[in-house]
Amino acid sequence: MINTYKLIFMLTLFMGTMVSISSYTWLGTWMGLEINLLSFIPLLKSKNNSYSTESSIKYFLVQALASTIFLFSILMIMMTNNLISDILNINVFMMMMINSSLLLKMGAAPFHFWFPEIIEGMNWMNSLVLMTWQKIAPMMLLSYTIKYSNYIIFIIIMSTLIGSIGGLNQTSLRKIMAYSSINHLGWMVSSFLNSEMIWILYFSMYSFISLTLIYMMNYFKIFHLKQMYTFMNKNPIIKFSLLLNLLSLGGLPPFLGFLPKWMLIQYLSSNYMYLLFFMIMMTLITLFFYLRIAYTSLILSHNELNYNILMNSNLKTNMTMTILSFISINGLILSTIFFNLY
Repeated sequence: MINTYKLIFMLTLFMGTMVSISSYTWLGTWMGLEINLLSFIPLLKSKNNSYSTESSIKYFLVQALASTIFLFSILMIMMTNNLISDILNINVFMMMMINSSLLLKMGAAPFHFWFPEIIEGMNWMNSLVLMTWQKIAPMMLLSYTIKYSNYIIFIIIMSTLIGSIGGLNQTSLRKIMAYSSINHLGWMVSSFLNSEMIWILYFSMYSFISLTLIYMMNYFKIFHLKQMYTFMNKNPIIKFSLLLNLLSLGGLPPFLGFLPKWMLIQYLSSNYMYLLFFMIMMTLITLFFYLRIAYTSLILSHNELNYNILMNSNLKTNMTMTILSFISINGLILSTIFFNLY
């Protein structure tokens, strides 16, 4: 049962994001970001997690720093517009500071150092909110100011590189999901170089696959790779679907996670071939450690298969997992059939 105060803060969390992305002034967007920040911190509190307080303090300090830089930048732009006639170079520098503050808020590399550490101290549901909903407002504001530049190319390269390399030696599934999120952020930022509609599609697919994975891992209380290797040996179908969802998150065809990457590859191949080649290489590294998890879970640490044993749990929960997994695994095939028919 959801506590009343948590319901109130969830509503203000959503309201802060809506205020930020619908405001037509920079101060209004800053106010929405602050409402969103102050609403999310109380949701991090958990009696069952001793690290929640540490995570909430770290999150507040990082977000407060980013908000300060954001507010300072927009005030400096407003002042220079009134005081200086030739403000082109100054505004370019200030827009870079605005972009940096927004990238710090969403945890993109090289401003990512807080992101895996804070997620490690959260439960799965708060991690899902941080990896999905909390990125909407900064990403939308970034789309207003972003343009092709060496700085944006550097951010894309660093996000895809660190997101793939950082997950190689991790044993915590929350940190693996965090570094995967950083890798996906590089792809999302690159989508702004072409069209916001591709970002909407990419973010929607990423959020859905993350929801499916985190819903299953939260239900079975899986937090580390050792638990992944030994859980559900009595029901390998659930275990197999969870591992296929991991591969879908990595963007392996023919799963749903490959669809937004496929569309983005088509758009980037015309103008940004070298950048696209690097992004694909880094995505192959993320697929490597997902495949390593799947290989070890299914072969090296698996008992004798028995597909006739059923789960002793809630039927409604099993149906929800099955439906979400089916869409995540077969979404690319279903969407291809739909577009060919219509």
